Amino acid sequence: MILVFLALVACTPRIPDPVASAFRDPGAPIYSSAVVEVSRLSGDWVQVATFAPGAVARCAPGSVTFDGDEIRWDLCLAQGGQGGAGPVLPGKPGRFGVEDMADWWVLWVDGDYRTLVIGTPSGEFGFVLNRAAEMPADRMKAVRDILRFNGYDIENMSIF
Repeated sequence: MILVFLALVACTPRIPDPVASAFRDPGAPIYSSAVVEVSRLSGDWVQVATFAPGAVARCAPGSVTFDGDEIRWDLCLAQGGQGGAGPVLPGKPGRFGVEDMADWWVLWVDGDYRTLVIGTPSGEFGFVLNRAAEMPADRMKAVRDILRFNGYDIENMSIF
């Protein structure tokens, strides 16, 4: 009887987490930017977009500050406002850890380090940071293209 139960459990399809799968096709390829220079991320960033339905009505745009090997963040995400501070945990190229969150994958940063796109393979979250609150149309188009290329459903992206 136990073997039959275990066999049934093993064959039961895994139901995806609705938050994680709502923003990104988990079967789509995703790539981190292997050429990102973490030292060039230093300074203040403004959150200009997020994958959180109704985010614009629910919370203010967030911010991130990189200060050497430390990071402070206050973000508007699907789970609500999320903030913290701690070390930037080194990872593979274009990826780094942030305490109590999934690893941040740098999907794209423009050549002048003015716009930064962060995502996760699970699609748990994704957001766009910019050095200024105003985002030029050409870079927003590039952001959309990069997110779409990495499996994100940009129809679910909220722009502040």
